[in-house]
Amino acid sequence: MNGKVRLGEFLQTRRSQLQPEDLGIPGYGERRRVPGLRREELASLAGVSVSYYTRLEQGQSLNASPQVLDAIARALRLEEAERLHLHDLARSSATGTGRGRRAAPERVTEATGQLLEALAHVPAIVTGRRSDVLAWNRLGHALFAGHLDPGAPDRPADRPNMARLVFLDAHTRDLYADWPAKARAVVGNLRLVAGRHPDDTALHALVGELSSKSTDFASMWADHRVTACAVATYEMRHPLVGPLTVTQQTLSQGLGPDQGQNIVVATTEADSTARTALALLDQVTPQHDPVRRGIRAGSR
Repeated sequence: MNGKVRLGEFLQTRRSQLQPEDLGIPGYGERRRVPGLRREELASLAGVSVSYYTRLEQGQSLNASPQVLDAIARALRLEEAERLHLHDLARSSATGTGRGRRAAPERVTEATGQLLEALAHVPAIVTGRRSDVLAWNRLGHALFAGHLDPGAPDRPADRPNMARLVFLDAHTRDLYADWPAKARAVVGNLRLVAGRHPDDTALHALVGELSSKSTDFASMWADHRVTACAVATYEMRHPLVGPLTVTQQTLSQGLGPDQGQNIVVATTEADSTARTALALLDQVTPQHDPVRRGIRAGSR
């Protein structure tokens, strides 16, 4: 799918999700043939002509200015991550998508490995931009994927992928009490990454695989929601230590060899039952150390 189509689908979907009455637009009791705002209503709110907005939605207008895009974002009530995603899509639409290419294999640096070791008593994993697990510390493996081989991230061909786990793995699905919330966050993040990297063939293959194997994913993907997974609280139902509420924080690696990678850590409130459950998990988890092997393999 080219950039013009992606931009048009995003605008059409988000426009259909806005109700006129929520924006103070009188409906006069009329029945609408399609849900959401009409193009002319959205164009009026954004301060652009109907013909211009229509061409933009249809992929016939290129090089929309940042000011126009921001005005459309305000009219659509987009959040900051969604506004940036709109700019990414418009940029891709204007420049055209080049030939698909495979990015170089993602590797974890020695510095990131040291950070995982320093977080020995906090569950932590390193994910690549497509949500592949590049490394995890002992507790990260035990909390998120204790049913998998702890050495799997060391082997690029066998690396777990968090999006696949959330949608296709029964253990991970049962792990989250509010699975739909976790699933929507995963899809929203993939949407964000896809906008930034429109030529990533591996990412497109992942989306295609999940769309064909999971009707839940296909439905959520079609919704065009965008989510920057920075901080989120989840109730987990761990098979070894029972229920615990954790705050998952995603620390993005912005520059250098780690660019595009994220460190995901799970923390608990002090003096909580969740903190006690996590301490118990620490005690019952075998003392293997997958981090060191993964870092040596990745730094060659």
